[in-house]
Amino acid sequence: MSYADKVFIANIRDILENGISDEGQNVRPKWDDGASAHTIAKFGVVNRYDLSQEFPILTLRRTYWRSAWEELLWIWQKKSNNVHDLKTRIWDAWADESGSIGKAYGYQMGVKHHYPEGDMDQVDRVIWQLQNDPASRRIMTNMYNAHDLSEMALYPCAYSMTFNISGNRLNAVLNQRSQDMLTASNWNVVQYSLLVYALASAYGFEPGELVHVIANAHIYDRHIPIVREIIEREPLEAPTLHIDKSIHNFYDFTVDSFSVENYQHHPFEYKIPVAV
Repeated sequence: MSYADKVFIANIRDILENGISDEGQNVRPKWDDGASAHTIAKFGVVNRYDLSQEFPILTLRRTYWRSAWEELLWIWQKKSNNVHDLKTRIWDAWADESGSIGKAYGYQMGVKHHYPEGDMDQVDRVIWQLQNDPASRRIMTNMYNAHDLSEMALYPCAYSMTFNISGNRLNAVLNQRSQDMLTASNWNVVQYSLLVYALASAYGFEPGELVHVIANAHIYDRHIPIVREIIEREPLEAPTLHIDKSIHNFYDFTVDSFSVENYQHHPFEYKIPVAV
C-alpha cells in the first residue's frame, strides 16, 4: 500500500467524522454559480513522509506529478508571478489581463535581501546555506509577506519551508495555512517532496523527512461525495522515483530530471469543481 494513500484516507476520515462545518458563516470562496463554497475542516493536521522510503504519491487517483513539479519550478526557479510562464492553466482564474497574480509566490522568492555574505533572494540563500552552513537552524523561506498581501491575487497557501540537516539527511517542514484536501493535498506533497529530492541530490545529501503542517485542512461541500468514494478504493503499491544524479545545480533541474517507474493509479473520471 502506498503510504501517501494511507495518510490521505486517515486525514479524510478524520475530517468527515470530526471536522467542523463553516455552514452559516460568511465565507469568501464561491462556486462558479455564485453559491458560497462551504467546508468541513480540521485544525492543525500534521503528516510526516520519510522520503528515503517512498515517493509519497497517491494511487487512489492520479496525481499529475510532472505538472506539479513544473509549477514548483515556476515559483522556485523562474520566480515568476505570471501565468504565461506556466504551461498548466491552474492559476488562470486568479490572473489579471496581463497574466500576473500580483506580488505572490514566485515574486516573493525572487526579491533580494541583504545578508553579510551579499544580496540574495530566498532560493539562492537556501542554496548558499546548504553549501556553506548546513548546521544552521535558519535555512528557511517565507512567501507570506504581510507588506505585500494587498497586492496578491491570492494569499499563499503553502507559504513556508524550513530545512534542516540531520546527519547527512535533508529534512524539511512545509507550512500551509489552508489545504483543499481533494484538489491539492497530494499535489503539494508531491511538489515539495520533489524539491527536497532535488536539493538533496544536487548538494550532497540524502533525502530525509518532509513534515507537512496544515493549519486548516478542509473538504469543500461539493467534494464530499467524491472523497467518500475515493477512500473506499484499494490502495496500490507506490511507484519508484528516479532522479538525474548528474545535476549539481538546482537551477539545472527540468521537468525531465525525474522519472517515475511503475506508477499505477485508479481511474478518476470526476471533473472537480474549484471554488474561487
